Amino acid sequence: MAGNSYGTLFRITTFGESHGEALGGIIDGCPPGIAINLEDIQFEMSRRKPGQSAIVTQRKEPDDVQFLSGIFEGKTTGTPIGFIIPNTNQKSDDYSHIKDNFRPSHADYVYEKKYGIRDYRGGGRSSARETASRVVAGAIAKQILPEIKINAYVSSVGPLFLEKPYQDLDFSKTESNPVRCPDIEMATKMEDYIRDIRKQGDTVGGTVTCVIQNVPIGLGEPVFDKLHAELGKAMLSINAVKGFEFGSGFCGAKMKGSEHNDLYNPDGTTKTNLSGGIQGGISNGMDIYFRVAFKPVATIMQKQESLDNKGIITEMTGKGRHDPCVVPRAVPIVEAMAAIVLADFYLINKIY
Repeated sequence: MAGNSYGTLFRITTFGESHGEALGGIIDGCPPGIAINLEDIQFEMSRRKPGQSAIVTQRKEPDDVQFLSGIFEGKTTGTPIGFIIPNTNQKSDDYSHIKDNFRPSHADYVYEKKYGIRDYRGGGRSSARETASRVVAGAIAKQILPEIKINAYVSSVGPLFLEKPYQDLDFSKTESNPVRCPDIEMATKMEDYIRDIRKQGDTVGGTVTCVIQNVPIGLGEPVFDKLHAELGKAMLSINAVKGFEFGSGFCGAKMKGSEHNDLYNPDGTTKTNLSGGIQGGISNGMDIYFRVAFKPVATIMQKQESLDNKGIITEMTGKGRHDPCVVPRAVPIVEAMAAIVLADFYLINKIY
């Protein structure tokens, strides 16, 4: 299986399956002498881990990170940073019913056709549990870039959409509720909606908005490695992501140039920021903001048609511990992937 690494200079390779012994990763390219706050890393892991509230999967995993190399006396050494995250709460029997069946909208069918074998326990490598390793790398990337502020939050759940612009939000309130929406009134509505969806044995999708502030001018390469292109690739590599837009996004397609152009101030900033902080694939110093769309979790606790490995349509009902809505736990993953992209481009930019 190829495609387990991401990045150019700051590069993360992940390994492990949902119900294997452990997940883990190797981070190459982290500069030496970076002071690493292990508590901050564990905090980010706690934001992503399962079982943290009543509206997410009830799998109980502490997600304690064990570093094996690359950090000495609290600082990076410049050598590869190796780490593992032990799996402690597998219930593999929950997945015995899909050993010979392919769940609708899961990776089961394509994995078996591509590789001729698959780990059906929780989806194996295709499980979103793989993202735990990304969060570790993202937490380290954030510590490389202490001046840059990365804040993601849930901006919609199903039909419920937070209309307020991010400039009117208090990001300190994002962690005050299980939905991770910084608007408390909307967070309450979203939580109630997710609870109702769960009672129905169903799931629902939503969006995560991310705002990156204090970005220096010059990050990004102007042809194939545009900053927004790499952010898009990073976000679209996250499980369940179906869409990505930055700046004016699809709304910009409805506008005229006279409406969309960001006019300059004398200091080089712009009066508006429909460009989303990126022009010509390069950061321009303004806020970078983008939105990521997540589909509903494919496993539902309702009867639906499935396909078995003999080509027979059968009926099945989902089992196991699953999120009724993935977006609350996706917030730290979006931040982590954004941090990895920015750290990589930051190191590339130091070459010039």
